[in-house]
Amino acid sequence: MRLFVRDRLLGIGEDYWIEDQHGTKVFLVDGKAMRLRDTFELKDPQGRVLVDIHQKMFALRDTMIIERDGERLATIKRKRLSLLRNHYRVSLADGTELDVSGKIFDREFAIEYDGELLAQISRRWLHVRETYGVDIVREDADPALLIAVAVCVIHLADKEREED
Repeated sequence: MRLFVRDRLLGIGEDYWIEDQHGTKVFLVDGKAMRLRDTFELKDPQGRVLVDIHQKMFALRDTMIIERDGERLATIKRKRLSLLRNHYRVSLADGTELDVSGKIFDREFAIEYDGELLAQISRRWLHVRETYGVDIVREDADPALLIAVAVCVIHLADKEREED
């Protein structure tokens, strides 16, 4: 499944659509403004919330939480002892860990589980400015979760760059 995301011409509080290769709207990222913490909702085209994404309030390192139906699905933070600044760890509620690494600022990175590619995020195969693609490789993967992970990682990396 290949999805297309118009890059962050937006800030918190602005919404943007994620489309498939045919231009069909698949997910809406709904940024919530005027909150104490950065908050997003990932919705289907009918407006149903698939996952909630928010920043953990009191954490030593910036951390994002993904929840589904009020239950924690994943926690995302930058890897502590990584030589690469663009390496993030996704801890799923069931104890599974995903690795996210690559050039986050350039929108060239991968989401992997135990060395197996789950999704590739890239601008390389696109000719549209300010757009990147999310290619979900495994058919049994949860597209909403992988999109939410990509949104979180990009948000954390961009926030970190702003603070530097």
